[in-house]
Amino acid sequence: MGLRDIETTLPPGFRFHPSDEELFCHYLHKKVANKKVPEEVTMVDVNLHSLEPWELPEVAKLNAKEWYFFSFRDRKYATGSRTNRATKSGYWKATGKDRLVHHPSTQAIVGMRKTLVFYSGRAPNGTKTSWVMHEFRLETPHTSPKEGWVLCRVFHKRKEETVSMIGQCSSPQVESSSSLLIDQPLL
Repeated sequence: MGLRDIETTLPPGFRFHPSDEELFCHYLHKKVANKKVPEEVTMVDVNLHSLEPWELPEVAKLNAKEWYFFSFRDRKYATGSRTNRATKSGYWKATGKDRLVHHPSTQAIVGMRKTLVFYSGRAPNGTKTSWVMHEFRLETPHTSPKEGWVLCRVFHKRKEETVSMIGQCSSPQVESSSSLLIDQPLL
């Protein structure tokens, strides 16, 4: 039974919405250690470079606003250290700093969360889209940050959501330039 089957039997308001810490401790850690991920959660293994972001919801087999996948990071060049994040029609571009994620009880660092935005076209002339990905990777002395399994949360940031969030902000600078911020990710 997958998430799609489970979500039809749950009362309204219940959904799969794990925290960053839960994604690391209950899902990614088990995947990397070759342990069984809970059966009721079907996180599909995908090659993110062979799929466009708008194809991912169908692959996830889940009616949701966020989709979760396991993906194996690969290098852009065999002898290099850069990660390949290109697709046929665009590329995922990292934004901001990586965020440390701590274990909820021990406060030890369990991993890093990188935020990426999808651009259509080729760098440096790509066009920013509303597709956002949070890429979670384990941070241990035994794992290279450039390869290995990652867990990805993908979602489509709609303009209406961004506009309503901007309207709630009390900063005059934001209110006066809201048309410039509509396509900016709010993280």
